Amino acid sequence: MFRQVHLDFHTSGEIPEIGRKFDKQHWQKTLKDAAVDSITCFSLCHHGWSYYPTKVGSMHPHLDFDLLRAQIDASHEVGVKVPVYLTAGTNNVVSGRNRSWREISFEGKYALNPTTPGFPKLCFNTPYLDILCRLIEETVTRYPDGDGIFLDIIFQGQCCCPDCMEGMLAEGYDPAKEADRLEYSLKVLDKYYQRTTEAAKSKDPTMRIFHNSGHIGPAWLNRLKYFSHLELESLPTGGWGYDHFPQTAAFARKTGLDFLGMTGKFHLSWGEFGGFKHPDALRYECAAMLAFGAKCSIGDQLHPCGRLDESTYNIIGDAYREVAQKEPWCRDAVSLVELAIVPQEAFFLHDGQQHDSSGDIGAGRMLLEAHIPFDVITPSMDLSSYKLLILPDNIVIGGALKIKLDAFIAGGGKLFLSGSSGLNSSMDAFLFDIGAEYCGENAFVPNYVKPDADFAPEFCNSPFVMYGKSRNIKVRGGRSLGKVYETYFNRDLRHFCSHRHTPNRPDASEYDCGVINENIAYIPHAVFSIYRKVGAVVYRQFVVKVLKALLGTPMIETNLPSIARLALTEQTASRRYIVHLLSGSPVKRGGNFDFTTEGSLYIHDGVEVIEDLIPLLDVECSVYTANQIKKVTLEPQGSELSFENKNGRCMFKVDKFSCHQMVALHY
Repeated sequence: MFRQVHLDFHTSGEIPEIGRKFDKQHWQKTLKDAAVDSITCFSLCHHGWSYYPTKVGSMHPHLDFDLLRAQIDASHEVGVKVPVYLTAGTNNVVSGRNRSWREISFEGKYALNPTTPGFPKLCFNTPYLDILCRLIEETVTRYPDGDGIFLDIIFQGQCCCPDCMEGMLAEGYDPAKEADRLEYSLKVLDKYYQRTTEAAKSKDPTMRIFHNSGHIGPAWLNRLKYFSHLELESLPTGGWGYDHFPQTAAFARKTGLDFLGMTGKFHLSWGEFGGFKHPDALRYECAAMLAFGAKCSIGDQLHPCGRLDESTYNIIGDAYREVAQKEPWCRDAVSLVELAIVPQEAFFLHDGQQHDSSGDIGAGRMLLEAHIPFDVITPSMDLSSYKLLILPDNIVIGGALKIKLDAFIAGGGKLFLSGSSGLNSSMDAFLFDIGAEYCGENAFVPNYVKPDADFAPEFCNSPFVMYGKSRNIKVRGGRSLGKVYETYFNRDLRHFCSHRHTPNRPDASEYDCGVINENIAYIPHAVFSIYRKVGAVVYRQFVVKVLKALLGTPMIETNLPSIARLALTEQTASRRYIVHLLSGSPVKRGGNFDFTTEGSLYIHDGVEVIEDLIPLLDVECSVYTANQIKKVTLEPQGSELSFENKNGRCMFKVDKFSCHQMVALHY
């Protein structure tokens, strides 16, 4: 399934004539014309309504036929698969009848204000879980020909409902302690996964199943035994942005599971009727899914009348007809990377735990903009395939990881550290020989750095400001990256200069702005977090020059602009490498409009919009290849490109492309 639609159908019980305009022929023609090969349809929605004659739950009061059966039969007749959706974490029919089953915070509050329209979160530690499992079992019994189960809203907060309070006390937990509440919520969540997965597989042990709770990252690793595949929810216009998916995919690739990217046809996000994304945006988003190793899923929302919207499927069809043409160069393709990020998220067992992911995001953005392919991994994963690991800003290295990293370095691997990463637990000494002496925290916030000429940004030879705290180091044996310049004073009531921070003193301090030796590079600022927050190009150019000095010439080099994206894969059975070139130009539009006046629940701060796909010209690439290249072709066009093999690298130029171009290097 490369071309899926996720068809939301959360429908109020106050709306009449549900499904009255469902038409089998129209449904089939619409899906086939749009090149859809899978569509997720609803058994049970957030409102709590079932879309079939249920004996366990409550059928929508204005539905008078089995809509789910009609959708499955119509789809299967034209070769379209139908995974089946059930809400799990929320169900308004159930929560309305059993208010004590709602999650209650430590402060004694419901997750949703009772006067606010929306969907209260239910606790999986209450008898609600029994009802949910019976609904799942009823669904797989009635629809054994369904092509999977999709369960939604899968998380468990630090709930203090009566059942959780009783359970914590009975098992020796102290509900007053956050650590105990978190640990108990993990046990509750584990119980949810075990029981719902058993229910989904009760009639067919091979039934596909996915549990959705939005972002999928390293904190999920121990739960993946309950998944048949992954669906990476990442709607760029819904707040995720265009860089979220590539970084999530960089982790999903390492799980060994098949995975789909999930975007939406909406201008904003889920729940938006009458919102339409520009067709070129959807083309770009689907192309990015293919480039970064995923199959495709596009979110839509079915009108209560049951008829698919023609404009929506014209837009989806524009993207999916292209996907269908490109599939042969994406099937069974393995991403090729030389380095990986070990994120802070990898050290948390609970995706609800608070942690600062700014460094993880900033590192990923720098690499995407520098066109250096990467993975996102956990410390438990095999490190042997990587030349270099980035531990951004705030990674605490425990004993087991220290032993593993020592072995990695001894085998020729290299580390890029920043901020407090690489310091001991007391934060007063380095765990590795980085070629520099640790001298505590710098007293000035912010301060300035002036890299040496080899590492300086190409357009700046002056000290530039580095926001945030930094450490002090003095190089002893390694190579200095440059010097730190301190300010005259920190800004306060009595000491300030101009509108923001104080200027730097003319002379450099005694401290170095970083160090590099044979195996390790270290920057004492939390440079990745700072880049995530302010996006200054000087930071990226500085870091990338240091990174390349440590790594050596990257596997792939290109003159693509920073807004473009790049990926490299290999299809060993077809004996070819695939270079994916992506070009889209998101522009942030709108913002600061209070949608609560229109019945929604948030203030939107702007939308990343892609409307104009501007062609890129004369794109040059140089790719290291373990195999001698015999032919280079543009795909799916099939036309040949001139190329040169030199010093183990294949060099070629693409005269012009827009949105997405695949280049196949045949060996």
